[in-house]
Amino acid sequence: MAKTSHTFLPLIFLSFLTLVASSHAGGIAIYWGQNGNEGTLSETCATGKYTHVIIAFLNVFGNGQTPEMNLAGHCNPSTNSCTKFSSEIKDCQSKGIKVLLSIGGGIGSYTLSSIEDARNVSTFLWNTFLGGKSSSRPLGDAVLDGIDFDIELGSTQNYQHLARFLKGYCRFGKRVYLGAAPQCPIPDKFLGTALQTGLFDFVWVQFYNNPPCQYNGNITNLVSSWNQWTKNVPSGKIFLGLPAATAAAGSGFVPADVVSSEILPVIKKSRNYGGVMLWSRFYDLQTGYSNSIIGSV
Repeated sequence: MAKTSHTFLPLIFLSFLTLVASSHAGGIAIYWGQNGNEGTLSETCATGKYTHVIIAFLNVFGNGQTPEMNLAGHCNPSTNSCTKFSSEIKDCQSKGIKVLLSIGGGIGSYTLSSIEDARNVSTFLWNTFLGGKSSSRPLGDAVLDGIDFDIELGSTQNYQHLARFLKGYCRFGKRVYLGAAPQCPIPDKFLGTALQTGLFDFVWVQFYNNPPCQYNGNITNLVSSWNQWTKNVPSGKIFLGLPAATAAAGSGFVPADVVSSEILPVIKKSRNYGGVMLWSRFYDLQTGYSNSIIGSV
């Protein structure tokens, strides 16, 4: 019996290692900031469901424009009323949650007209939201963990330079995380070149509003696109970006039970699987979508 048990234990251990190697635990990233009825940052983080909170959006920047942040319904940056979220950002970070500022979005005025413009925008972001200093910090003295690129308008150029300039600030001792939210057709029109730098820690691919690569009653197109992203885009972690309600997107909503039983068991085998990104906290609050998938992520 002793001999048999000695042989059996390593086999169990090897099976366990194989299971761990073939499936990776992930987190849930959530966008917050575009609906005043979605609750505060502290309330969002207190749920314990999210590993990343992305504040949306800084939607005016570049080409000599004065940058502007729009946190619809939450506060007005021009009256300094958004500084109230400084303590809440710190509260989220104390729970181990990464908090990023998203630049871009579907509505706004932004572009990068040159490499020098990218440098100037990076300086602004560093001094205003990250580890630098500025007399004007709309979110107060909280130091965000990084910047998310949700680029859907304007020029398709120079975002690789913005990424490099932002990553350069890591030399001051605190890591600057970079996120990106490309559309699922690959390469992404706006961020394809930037993503090839390999500088992005989190890539939450939007598998919605894009019929060729989203769920359409079966998972084939989505999984095929996912495999292209995980094999061809160098990054830290890649997330499955989904709408948290049918009303959250024009198309591409995936029922939570399909995500848990059909999609996640397949994509979690990818070595760079990171988890699921949801748009947005407001819709998740209405539907409880994250509650339905959290045990499978």
